[in-house]
Amino acid sequence: MLQITHLTLTHQRDLRPLVQDLSLTLSRGRLAVIGEEGNGKSSLLKAVADPSALEGAVSVSGTVSAQGERIGYMPQEVETGLDERPVWAWCQEKEGLQDAREAADYCRRVELPTDFIWRDTPLRALSGGERVKLRLLGLMAEKPTLLVLDEPGSDLDVDALEALERFLLTCGLPALYVSHDETLLRRTATAVLHLESLHGRREPRWTLANVPYETYVSQRRASFEKQEQLYQSEKRADEERQERFRRIENAVAHAQENISRRDPSGGRLLKKKMKAVKSLEHRFERERENRTKRPWSEEAIDLTFDTPEPIPNGKTLLDLHLDELTAGGTVLARDLRLTLRGPEHVLLTGPNGCGKTTLLRQALLALQERNDLRVAWMPQRYDELLPDSLSPVDFLAGGGDKTLLTRVRLTLGALRLTREESLRPIGELSGGQKAKVLLLSLVLQHPQALLLDEPTRSLSPLSAPELRALITGFPGAVLCVSHDRELMREWNGRVLRLTPATGLQPLR
Repeated sequence: MLQITHLTLTHQRDLRPLVQDLSLTLSRGRLAVIGEEGNGKSSLLKAVADPSALEGAVSVSGTVSAQGERIGYMPQEVETGLDERPVWAWCQEKEGLQDAREAADYCRRVELPTDFIWRDTPLRALSGGERVKLRLLGLMAEKPTLLVLDEPGSDLDVDALEALERFLLTCGLPALYVSHDETLLRRTATAVLHLESLHGRREPRWTLANVPYETYVSQRRASFEKQEQLYQSEKRADEERQERFRRIENAVAHAQENISRRDPSGGRLLKKKMKAVKSLEHRFERERENRTKRPWSEEAIDLTFDTPEPIPNGKTLLDLHLDELTAGGTVLARDLRLTLRGPEHVLLTGPNGCGKTTLLRQALLALQERNDLRVAWMPQRYDELLPDSLSPVDFLAGGGDKTLLTRVRLTLGALRLTREESLRPIGELSGGQKAKVLLLSLVLQHPQALLLDEPTRSLSPLSAPELRALITGFPGAVLCVSHDRELMREWNGRVLRLTPATGLQPLR
């Protein structure tokens, strides 16, 4: 059993509280931790599984107790130095994989071939799904009684995500995990811990709901709508009452001003009435304090693209022919043809390692040669375009006029970055915050075409719907690589699947 009692996590750099007075117990089921980036999700998991990783960055008060439990922890960052070793060498270091029968059983549980642990394949050559399965294999070899997983589904293709879902559903272990994948959350979470940061990110709030993810989202939305309706209804009633009260008060005040001095009894009566009016005013003020409060929540991202110069329907923007698609000397696929006509939307999907990103970069090079088209590009690795040493404000508005500077600051605030975070080096921001900075840079380019590589991968499940709507509603052309199953379901254009065996095949 995991017990957390009055846990408070505080960012040491700016003394901002991330989590405040959190108490919970986890003994069974799968508790998903959700929330916007920078709200303390990874810090919470480290406080449970690896407190030393927080030293110097986050202060901890309260207690975390998991006595008698063996925690299997998968941090968000992959260990460095492992990529050059072969799989068998990595597996030989795991004591629980020395017994062949047990090792084969663990392989089956994480959906790896039973001979996988003896392969010479270097870790750097594994697909994203194989890496995650191998890390899960290492965890199972430790015979854990509790799993703590930080973004285990990051960068996985659809098949690997579905395998991860099956693992979580069948491993029989209680799990505390962070995920941004809405489909995975909907299929696996039996309870939800929602971490929020309100009022300029000065006030942390947590909500623990012992219901599945989809139920929590639905109930939260219904609760907010009901509270908003009550707030508006009570506000209107209060305004009407205040208006009646002001009329009475003005009438009494007017009568007092005009009453004759020769009518002292009338004056006393009016004075008594005014006293009653003031007493009524004080009562109204007390009642107003107990009125239903307007619901507060962490707003989703607020970002829109300016309407670009229109692209004629059917105009050929890209007609790419490749006899071979290669990366690092390896042939990934043969005989490919990719077209993009304005202003259509095309989504590329397929298994990890099949060459989607390589194909997207080939398309980017071809589109950038055109002088009649503004193209904005969002790579999967944000550091390709974002300089670690500059702040978001300097990167987005450096050298610009005051109008641009004001727009950048206001929009960064709408994207949930505090003033301090907007002035902090980009290298210190979370992945989701970097994604938002890069998205804003795309907007400021006023593009006619977007090329996007896994655009929703770093955003919270509550912000991702807004980004999906932003992409699918973009009036220009879009060429996007994604494993986001929700984005695939909502896509309003062509969907192509790339595989080494079949090349590009339309799914719809």
